[in-house]
Amino acid sequence: MSTITLSNSGSKPQEATALLRADHKAVAELFAEYEKTRAIAKKQALVSKICAELSVHAQVEEEIFYPAVQRALKDHDLVPEATVEHATLKDLIAQVEGVTPDGDMFDAKIKVLSEYVKHHVKEEQEEMFPKAKAAKLDMVELGGQLAARKAELFEQRS
Repeated sequence: MSTITLSNSGSKPQEATALLRADHKAVAELFAEYEKTRAIAKKQALVSKICAELSVHAQVEEEIFYPAVQRALKDHDLVPEATVEHATLKDLIAQVEGVTPDGDMFDAKIKVLSEYVKHHVKEEQEEMFPKAKAAKLDMVELGGQLAARKAELFEQRS
C-alpha cells in the first residue's frame, strides 16, 4: 500500500474508493502470504507490514474519508460502526505489533485480525463506498488527500 502511494506520486490522483480498495487488496495479499509462511522471521516481517498498513489505512479513513462521508450522507450508522470496528482492529494490532510470533495463540490472533479485516472491508466496499460515490463527493480530491496523508504517515514511520 505504501508502494502504491509512492508509485502514483506525480500521476493523476486515484479516486478515494479506488485507493482504499487497493489498500484492502494489498493487506489481503499480506494475510494470505502469512498463512503460507512457517518461518518466524518472515512471519514477523509480514506482521510488521500488516500492522503498519492497517494502522495508516485506518488513520487516513478516520481523518479524511469518514468525516467526508458522514457529512455528505448525514450518516449516523455506517461511519460510527466502521469507527468502532477500527477500535477493535487497533486493539488486535496492539497485541501482535512488535511481538515475536510464538505459536498457536499468535497465529490465532493474526487469523482473527484477518477475518475481522475481511468483514470490515466487505461492509465498506458493499455499503459505504457505493453510497459515498452516489453522494457526489469529489472522489479524486479525496483520493489526493488520502494519498498525501498516507505518504506523510509512512514517512513518519520510517
